[in-house]
Amino acid sequence: MTASVLTPVPSVKRLIILLSVTLVSGLNQGLLLPLLAILLDQRGVSSDLNGINSMALYIGTFSTMFFIEKPIMKIGYKYGILVGIVLAGLGTIMFPFMHALWIWFILRIAVGIGDSALHYCTQLWIVSSSPPQSRGRYISLYGMAYGIGFSIGPMGINFTSIGKWLPFALNTGLFVVIMLLVTRLPSVYPERAEKLETSTNRYWRTYRIAWFALLPAILYGLMEATMNSNFPLYGLRIHLSKEMISMLLPALGVGSLIVMFPLGMLSDRIGRKPVLMACAIAAGMMFFMVPLAGNNAPLLFVLLGLIGGCIGSFFSLGLAYAADLLPRELLPASNVIASIHFSIGSLLGPGISGIGIQYISEKSMFLMLGGAFTLFALIGPLFRRSNMQSRNSSAA
Repeated sequence: MTASVLTPVPSVKRLIILLSVTLVSGLNQGLLLPLLAILLDQRGVSSDLNGINSMALYIGTFSTMFFIEKPIMKIGYKYGILVGIVLAGLGTIMFPFMHALWIWFILRIAVGIGDSALHYCTQLWIVSSSPPQSRGRYISLYGMAYGIGFSIGPMGINFTSIGKWLPFALNTGLFVVIMLLVTRLPSVYPERAEKLETSTNRYWRTYRIAWFALLPAILYGLMEATMNSNFPLYGLRIHLSKEMISMLLPALGVGSLIVMFPLGMLSDRIGRKPVLMACAIAAGMMFFMVPLAGNNAPLLFVLLGLIGGCIGSFFSLGLAYAADLLPRELLPASNVIASIHFSIGSLLGPGISGIGIQYISEKSMFLMLGGAFTLFALIGPLFRRSNMQSRNSSAA
């Protein structure tokens, strides 16, 4: 089976379908994280156990990254996406019909594996087929599609007033529609690294060249999982209504959508690193300010919107930065590492913040997030792009 030749610029049809896949996947995650947390809280499940159950989705994502590269090399991006859609869709539709906590844990793992396959294939397909001089813009479109879906997702909570099954069914229906579109895509395969180079060497080279560019994935996972799993619990404890919480969470996505594409273009002009550092320090300061807003919903919406604007493109800009630094044959390895990093952050976030809410203070989650992003900005000056990296980027 011969791989299709990648075009220098993604075709419009292919790009639209890939962005649609990303949007629906983002919508699914944006819906499930807060909705399942609220449903468990209504059943009397404690904050720490609720947070641990939320980690299951990211356990699925994390475990997938250790074996996904070789199967995608064999079956290609298209069939990798189709497998991901089936897993995520089936897992989602089963939630309202199952009630045991351990079954929800397994279903979240299945959804996490599906989402992981979707994101790995769409990210790598877009990044590897984008020219370096406009890579920031293309990956920003990916981030915008995910952000739109993730912002719309929490609003599905309001459909539970009609029936608890309805938001799950609607999202599964969207997966079916997207699957039909994906079947129209050509079969394209990732570029292979040199056979003589072992996987260990490739991952070590990737880390050595682009370790700083891969850190944003951890921070984005930490922020996303913490806010969507535990902000609903925080909101309930400061006496916000379920409906208000469902309106506040999309503020993160709204903020990112407004500035994501401009940030991508700015990073094409002045470089990814200064944009990432400036956004991190600004977001860190605003996380520290969230508890000061109390339950003032308009002020919380503004703060969350500003935070989303600063770090909504963190994952995508990190990928673009890594692609700038690495030769093309290391891009699959960098995507695997970025996804593992995202999963690590996502696993740590709900657990740590859930324990913090339960035993320390509901405000502790914002201190953790503020400290993490501030630390990233402070270690930025330690990273230097070597001449070897520059040659690798030029060769790519």
